[in-house]
Amino acid sequence: MIQYRITAPKTLDATVALPASKSISNRALIIYALSGGKTLPQNLSDCDDTEVIINALRYMPDEINIKAAGTAMRFMTAFLAVMRGTHTLTGTERMKHRPIALLVDALRMLGAEITYAGEEGFPPLRITGKKLEGGTLEIAGNVSSQYISALLMIGPMLEKGLELRLTGDVISRPYIDLTLWMMGEFGADAEWTSNDTITVRPQPYKNHDYFIENDWSGASYWYEIMALSNDHNAELRLTGLKDGSKQGDSVVRYIFSLLGVKTTFQSKRSTKPQTVTLKMNGRCLPKLEYDFINSPDLAQTFVVACAAKGVPFHFKGLSTLKIKETDRIEALKKEMRKLGYVIKSRNDSELIWNGETCKPSMEQGIDTYEDHRMALAFAPYALKSGSIIINNPQVVTKSYPNYWKALEEAGFQTEVISDK
Repeated sequence: MIQYRITAPKTLDATVALPASKSISNRALIIYALSGGKTLPQNLSDCDDTEVIINALRYMPDEINIKAAGTAMRFMTAFLAVMRGTHTLTGTERMKHRPIALLVDALRMLGAEITYAGEEGFPPLRITGKKLEGGTLEIAGNVSSQYISALLMIGPMLEKGLELRLTGDVISRPYIDLTLWMMGEFGADAEWTSNDTITVRPQPYKNHDYFIENDWSGASYWYEIMALSNDHNAELRLTGLKDGSKQGDSVVRYIFSLLGVKTTFQSKRSTKPQTVTLKMNGRCLPKLEYDFINSPDLAQTFVVACAAKGVPFHFKGLSTLKIKETDRIEALKKEMRKLGYVIKSRNDSELIWNGETCKPSMEQGIDTYEDHRMALAFAPYALKSGSIIINNPQVVTKSYPNYWKALEEAGFQTEVISDK
């Protein structure tokens, strides 16, 4: 097991070159391929999730291994259903236990030819692509928005287009909106036609040069670092972000403002990526209640940040956390106990901390459960404790490969204490 000891700096003053957005990169790649494009989008993310899509589209082998990339599994399932040829889509052992039946059933209703190569309802999948007719389809809105985005992106390729009706509560709506916005950027005609219905007309994509904004999800860990810093003069500058970004996790700037972090853009008029400056303004809510139904990937960041700042919390809208890279609800409860915080869960969709503490046991390090966001969110706790040990820190390559290097450039010390 590899272990890093992360030691926090006394002062904080750094410019951080953020990674490109994984969410935008992965959508741009699928749309680029569906448009028959010859030029890859610019400023693509260098993370594992994006790399597996690039390799799949470049080589289109008979067996496509997307490793631990859930986004790639969902997007490629729909993509391969409309591309001629037969392929097996597989991944890691964890991926083979992440449900895919809802998407497969939806695609089958559109006429797709997909069979399970292993356990029913889970990858690997055997997919034979062909021209699909399309039409009207119903799908539950309270599951991963990636299922919905996967279906939407192939909509322009369907003979009759696609009318997608979402039933029940719709979660992660900003990610659906991001998909629709990007489809429009490439010439598709796709829009919400009612509160629960999206219509995609059979109008082909148009390929063109495309530049990808940097990642607001990646920015969230630097917001956490700013919030936990004891340096009253701390300043962080984050590159390549847009004011009015379509990324769902851009809401991080508003939530962290409740914990005292001030965000300043270079120019309020610019629609282009620019540098954002973070500082503390000293004002912090005594308790934070928030519904993460539209941005569940931020939950780990705020659980660690709030507890470290002594801010009790009640977080809702976390039902998808149990089917992520790990069961994030249970992982958070277990690892937060190591830091000395007793977190409670409710209804498999809520996390609550009322200020209860226990004896810390940090000597064995924070386990990451093959989940990049566990490492990314817990490392900033070094600012509270002086240092922290992260087990299997290499998991960050899934979304933020240069994270440890970026921390070092900002003044943190990263020491390898085990590399067995």
